[in-house]
Amino acid sequence: MRILHILDHSLPLHSGYTFRTAAILREQHALGWETFHLTTPKQGQTTAAEEEADGLRFYRTAAPEGAGLVAQMRLTAARIDELVGTLRPDLIHAHSPVLNALPSLWVGRQRKVPVVYEMRASWEDAAVDHGTTTEGSLRYRVSRALESFALRRASHVTTICEGLRGDIMARGLAPEAITVIPNAVDADAFQFGAEADPSLRAELGLEGKTVLGFAGSFYGYEGLDLLVSALASLVERYPDIRLLLVGGGVQEQALREQAAREGVADRVIFTGRVPHNRVQKYYELIDVLAYPRLPIRLTELVTPLKPLEAMAQGRMFVASDVGGHRELVKHGETGFLFKAGSVEALAESIAHLLDHRDVWPAVRAQARAFVERERTWANSVARYREVYRKALATRGRESVLAEVK
Repeated sequence: MRILHILDHSLPLHSGYTFRTAAILREQHALGWETFHLTTPKQGQTTAAEEEADGLRFYRTAAPEGAGLVAQMRLTAARIDELVGTLRPDLIHAHSPVLNALPSLWVGRQRKVPVVYEMRASWEDAAVDHGTTTEGSLRYRVSRALESFALRRASHVTTICEGLRGDIMARGLAPEAITVIPNAVDADAFQFGAEADPSLRAELGLEGKTVLGFAGSFYGYEGLDLLVSALASLVERYPDIRLLLVGGGVQEQALREQAAREGVADRVIFTGRVPHNRVQKYYELIDVLAYPRLPIRLTELVTPLKPLEAMAQGRMFVASDVGGHRELVKHGETGFLFKAGSVEALAESIAHLLDHRDVWPAVRAQARAFVERERTWANSVARYREVYRKALATRGRESVLAEVK
């Protein structure tokens, strides 16, 4: 079976989006499927029509400076049409956002190729968080209408969690038209309960310290300002406490200024972005990870990858009780939830965990077992077999999948 994946962006760029994509592609190769991968102008400026990254080959779409969204979709559609003509895929698999789905559907209709649309997040809700629109605005309503249009016309729809599945059903799709392919991890890629690197601990000034931490992109919805305030409230109770922030993003300068304002600048360590293959070394320095996501539509509907990575490594963590976290975390068994948006609840959750280290071994073991049992990429990607069967059936091509092992 030959699958053409249409992607917003890919490796070598690093994001939860690109890591999920790479995991899907590798597992599909393990199933014996042949995959091809096209990124849209959102990948950025490139002079190459093809590029290899981390063992995967990607076709690129030209990104003329100043091209608007409609122009970008036209460029994407032309590139998809070109590749369908030369590669002859059995189906097109378009991944969020809807800017990828619409060109895929146009070409799919012209070429009579089924299109699977994978909605990983709501485009309109992401725009709200980025500050480019507000909920209920004209742009928001138009974006939502386009998303609904694409969802209703795909041969089959996939999404990453039950929260988004409910949102898609609310747009008029039947339950059987939607399949959840949940976020997962490659458990074998994470070392469980590894000891911290003493030289890195010393380099960061963390010897003998109690370390809170976060690793990822510093977006507003992550609620890292609450974590800085929680740190300030815990200093008197835990004089040796420190906060390790691994990564970077739009909120970094504001967080630095906040730490200075709250008198904890000397207790917050900003590492900057680190290579993905080095991130685990930083995880191992952290006693308690924190995921204080704010309660907005995006976080209520979408499940993140980070808590799963923490579970795979046996790291202790606290997470706000937004819907995306509640879908992943069993409170007191695989992690600990606290009231979203509350500095006091976050600080108390951290303190409770630090004061009850006797429960850590059992929680670590339960979290790792959950990942191995329910959230491996091999298990998640195997679900595409039925998705693709349904999509191919819309064009009378079930025999294609029947030939695949």
